[in-house]
Amino acid sequence: MSQIERVAIVGGNHGNELTGVHVVKKFQQYPNLINRASFETLALLGNLKAIEEGKRYIEKDLNRCFTNQGLQNSQLLSYEDMRAKAIQQILQPQNQPFVDVIVDLHSTTANMGLSLIFCDMHPFLLRLGAYLSSINPLVKVFINQESKENGFLRSLCELGFVIEVGAVAQNVLNAKLFQETEQLIYAVLDYFERCNQGNIPQTSNHLTLYKYIQTIDYPRSDAYGGLRLHGEIQAMIHPQLQFRDYEPLHPGDPMFLTFEGKDIFYEGASTVYPIFINEAAYYEKGIAMYLSQKQEEIV
Repeated sequence: MSQIERVAIVGGNHGNELTGVHVVKKFQQYPNLINRASFETLALLGNLKAIEEGKRYIEKDLNRCFTNQGLQNSQLLSYEDMRAKAIQQILQPQNQPFVDVIVDLHSTTANMGLSLIFCDMHPFLLRLGAYLSSINPLVKVFINQESKENGFLRSLCELGFVIEVGAVAQNVLNAKLFQETEQLIYAVLDYFERCNQGNIPQTSNHLTLYKYIQTIDYPRSDAYGGLRLHGEIQAMIHPQLQFRDYEPLHPGDPMFLTFEGKDIFYEGASTVYPIFINEAAYYEKGIAMYLSQKQEEIV
């Protein structure tokens, strides 16, 4: 692994996720907190207009606007498309290499605790995940290889990843999660510093991770010409599943509860581990939860 020279910490990609917004504002006010001797650290706010208005986005989800095709398309003129191009220029100034690492800060209404989300099984990131989960067993690692082509900010560089914290309501700050996010960032930066110095922290080479399988939508009516995504929701997350992110869901366990009080059960063939359960921002995307497979890795 070559030296890490530039790290970007980005908050407010979604303007109503206040943990990342205010962590970054703190770092901008007190840059000494994130300064390290061997690399440069940039603290950047993402969707400025959405932050100002307290919205997730203005016209479209900024965190889906970082595809190569979209960034190169001068015809895309929405606020978020323009902001994505501006962020790319900040992260890759003219005649300079792209940042080595993007740490994209998010919060969720789902009970995700402290989660690291990676696009792939990059050995360096897996070792980072193993280190962070060894010093804080509450840290979980989720691998979503499907996200590489979806225009996420983290996909702009090889070592981009997300810190996702919750449960916290939109447009609300939770002091405990704020402090835990801040401390996790310091641990990440210290790990990079020690790697640059050739002093990689000794830790367990064992990592428990959760690997993406699929998304599950809410049960919907077949209204509107049979387009289920546009049909009305017919059921809610079952009370026995709510807030049980990263816990096993077995075949036959209840997943949803209809408005008439009928249970809808998980019909899969094997045990899975749901995450992003009942995330508020995902209703419009037709996502009730992600399903993942729990794996043990030697890194």
